[in-house]
Amino acid sequence: MAKALFIKKADLVKNTAISGNVDTDKFIQFIRLAQEIHVQNYLGTDLYNKISNDIIAGNLTGNYLTLVNDFIQPMLIHFSMAEYLPFASYTIANGGVFRSEVSNGSTISKEEVDFLVQKERDYANYYTNRFIDYMSNNASSLFPEYYSNTNEDISPDKDTVFHGWNLG
Repeated sequence: MAKALFIKKADLVKNTAISGNVDTDKFIQFIRLAQEIHVQNYLGTDLYNKISNDIIAGNLTGNYLTLVNDFIQPMLIHFSMAEYLPFASYTIANGGVFRSEVSNGSTISKEEVDFLVQKERDYANYYTNRFIDYMSNNASSLFPEYYSNTNEDISPDKDTVFHGWNLG
């Protein structure tokens, strides 16, 4: 089943520190990854598929368009950056794995990259909390797919807090 991306490169460039001259091939897979792992986790399978199918068909409108523009895209933008940043300076090619060198700057430390990743996660969590609040107040009347997941479907996660591992 074909799935549409819920954001474009321009959305990342306008809403994050990523430069417009970064090759789309360097980060497009991280948008897909963030969308499938994080966004689908909060939308659930049925709502995720509904939005994806509407985007592909070119008929995303009304409440669904508002949901995407005002809630889903902001969280996806920042989840995408959090996934991309640890890999931003690396290239994998026939000759191996290479770290890009800069001509008029310096590369940053792992701790600095971790700081940037955490900032992006903080932004993503802020927008995710807004999404969860919105869905708590509107899903039953506007988005029936939010509650229609069954069997192997992903049911929407309604919590952005990681509670640690339960080994009991």
